Amino acid sequence: MQGKFEPHSTLMSDAQMRRVIRRMAGEIVERNGGVEGLMLVGIRTRGVPLAERLAAEIERTEEVKLPLGILDITLYRDDLSTIGPQPVVKGSHLPEPVEDRTLVLCDDVLYTGRTVRAALDALLDYGRPRTVELAVLMDHGHRELPIQADVVGSVVQTAEEEVVEVAFEATDGADRVRLLRRVATDSGAES
Repeated sequence: MQGKFEPHSTLMSDAQMRRVIRRMAGEIVERNGGVEGLMLVGIRTRGVPLAERLAAEIERTEEVKLPLGILDITLYRDDLSTIGPQPVVKGSHLPEPVEDRTLVLCDDVLYTGRTVRAALDALLDYGRPRTVELAVLMDHGHRELPIQADVVGSVVQTAEEEVVEVAFEATDGADRVRLLRRVATDSGAES
């Protein structure tokens, strides 16, 4: 028996995502006492549209355009050998030096913590920031490393056979968060 994932329920609609992202942007500004020295850094792939949306919301409310970086962690992953023989590296870009800055790492889902660990390793190749914070849209537990987000859009408890799927208009054509469940399929049946 093999498994595939099918949608089970919608956790956030597009309107709910807008409200949650607006709240998260406010929390980032509040916890840092403003925007001085902040840089948002999106982890490829869906951390990037989250960082862009947070930056746009902060610009709307604070009238300041924050520097926005993109971090590709492909070569820092501890499961690189399972990805395939030729992993695709899309590149990173940090628009300004990281020294003496507060970097807000942005990702769509916090799960085991391994993506964040890889992102921290990648960031340190750029220098030594003053602090690094983590902002995630969804936290669904099952940590394998002691990593905790500073700003969380929503927390959902999931079973081992469930996955949280985040979609953004920019990458997927729609804004939504769904809970997917593994369903058994007969490996001998044709599909």
